[in-house]
Amino acid sequence: MVKHLFKLIWNKKKQNFLLFSEIFVSFLVIFGVFTFGVYAYKNYMAPMNFEYEDVWVISYTNPLKTENTDSLELFYSTVKQNIKAVPGVIEASYQSANFPFSMSMMTGNIKANGRDINPVNIYDIDDDYAKVLNAKMVEGRWYNKSDAVNNKVIVINKKLKETIFGSGSAVGKYVDGENAKDGKRIIGVVEDLKTEGDYQTVGYGAYRRLDTAGFKWIGTMLVKVKPGADAAFEGRLYKTMANSLKNSNVEIEHLNNKLTSKNKFTLVPLIILSIVAAFLIINVALGLFGVLWYNINKRRGEIGLRRAIGATGDSVSWQLVGESLILATFSLLIGSFFAVQFPLLNVFDLPAIVYVISILLAVIFIYLLVLICALYPGKQAANIYPAVALHEE
Repeated sequence: MVKHLFKLIWNKKKQNFLLFSEIFVSFLVIFGVFTFGVYAYKNYMAPMNFEYEDVWVISYTNPLKTENTDSLELFYSTVKQNIKAVPGVIEASYQSANFPFSMSMMTGNIKANGRDINPVNIYDIDDDYAKVLNAKMVEGRWYNKSDAVNNKVIVINKKLKETIFGSGSAVGKYVDGENAKDGKRIIGVVEDLKTEGDYQTVGYGAYRRLDTAGFKWIGTMLVKVKPGADAAFEGRLYKTMANSLKNSNVEIEHLNNKLTSKNKFTLVPLIILSIVAAFLIINVALGLFGVLWYNINKRRGEIGLRRAIGATGDSVSWQLVGESLILATFSLLIGSFFAVQFPLLNVFDLPAIVYVISILLAVIFIYLLVLICALYPGKQAANIYPAVALHEE
């Protein structure tokens, strides 16, 4: 039976080529959509590993004209204490502009253990950063005041540690050099903080302690507030910051809102791609349905003859469905060949499992689409009466 179906499809290869091409292109588009979707879902299910609720971001401009670093440090230390003194503020921390869910990035490279890792997200922070976000340490410790006399230390995230040192300990080892003179000693490894949004993967991260010179260009403070803080509290916080920084532009944002905005940059392309794919699938479905309907009308004599020599309606129906599924199988085999190249060539640097799952989902989707589109024309073919069909012939 299968051999017979192959022969029928081959004898009408010119008629089936367009349908074959439509299914092939549809598979590749659906594969792309599923790849994007599976990757986003995989990232969404990964934990944040920090608390962003009730964390606000205060952005400001530096109003001081002095170049004296000690004066800058003293001044901004006082500003921070004023903010922490506001009733309802739990903790505060200075950070570079690439705070969680921001649109800013600061990257560099780190060399260690014979490897050059690039890009690495670089974060300039102070001693209270981990407290504000409730970030957990995997090993070692976070920065404290004792590190003020030594800027040759660094904290890295878990992903960077595993890439460089594997399962071994990283604390006490050096990056960007082999000793205390040339490199920086790792004092701690922090959990991977998913600061790029729900649907983005965690990158390599290195956290540098702000030195006195850093206050000349720093312009962001993270503030952990008590749950339920309202607009009135935000007004008091703004007033305190504005009074502490005369002639400075002050702006307060909530990390909850920043997360929503950040997620849109991932979801909008996925939604657009899904809409384009949906139109393509509708066209393919209509084309498949129309071709099968046309084939039934063109093959009424053949169908009538099969019924006349004893073929049942179900066998005729499943013959047409089987032809469609076999044609889809040819398209999927060719499409899968191209899709498999993505994990083999490591295209887009995505995990291989993402591509494998996407290929399986795309195959299942195309088979279901073809089956649904072929069932009704197949049923109509089963209802053709032999005498009527042969008489028309």
